[in-house]
Amino acid sequence: MSNKLYKKTYSGWLATPGFFIFLLIFVIPTAASFYFGFCRWNLHTTTWTGFENFQQFFTMYNTKNAIPNTVVFALVGTFMKVVPGLLISVWLVNGSKTQNYLKSVLFMPSLLGSVVIAAAWSSIMEPTGILNQLLGTMGIEPIGWLTDKGWAMASIIFVDVWQGIGTTLVIYIGGLSAIPKTYYEAAAIDGVGPVQKFFKITLPLVVPSINSVLTLSLIHGFKHYELVMSLTNGGPAFSTEVIGSAVYKLFSSANYGIATTGYLIIFVVASCIVIPINRWVASRVEEF
Repeated sequence: MSNKLYKKTYSGWLATPGFFIFLLIFVIPTAASFYFGFCRWNLHTTTWTGFENFQQFFTMYNTKNAIPNTVVFALVGTFMKVVPGLLISVWLVNGSKTQNYLKSVLFMPSLLGSVVIAAAWSSIMEPTGILNQLLGTMGIEPIGWLTDKGWAMASIIFVDVWQGIGTTLVIYIGGLSAIPKTYYEAAAIDGVGPVQKFFKITLPLVVPSINSVLTLSLIHGFKHYELVMSLTNGGPAFSTEVIGSAVYKLFSSANYGIATTGYLIIFVVASCIVIPINRWVASRVEEF
């Protein structure tokens, strides 16, 4: 056996354990989910029902708004992490004298559980909470942050961004720290201003980090439900119901087939949005 063929065969055997793990924890469960999503099933029996589960999922009173709410929650939350997160990271790396302290403070919420965070913010946002008390000192009427349809989803998105911005900053700061300082030094010699440096040097070279933040934030947004369940339980009047919370309720009421269908919908919707965006950002990386 030639040395080249030996290396190729040896590398293939090294990949075999990873392939079987991927097959075991992703491919087989995903294929099984697609099958059970078209069935009425429990722990003992399985009956093929075709598209009946999908029809019921889209017509149930608590799931009609779940898909648009999920898309809004994922896209708005992702935007608020990607854009402000990048600007805050640039400021922390280049312009803040207390950057180490601020990094710790901003990252701290990411270490806390969603239920703990929801309990704290629920107390802050309740009608007699600290937030409304502060508004009262300015002559503003109390706002139903979690009980008003116009404010509930925005409040949940704010809490989610507050919790997740720390992880975003870690990714961005890692990417920014990897940019050679010689680029900025050369630009300074040529008289390039801060704004031009950002768009001509920082932004192109941090695109891989943006891709990571986009992907992780979108996936998180489409599958996340803990804050929704803890803060509003999908209310008021299901205005904050997302697919994840609807699926949780379906599983709790033993509607396993329809609940599995909900997870399939999350998978399909997230894939249709995440994959094209990921490919577009990857193409931008190749251009740079």
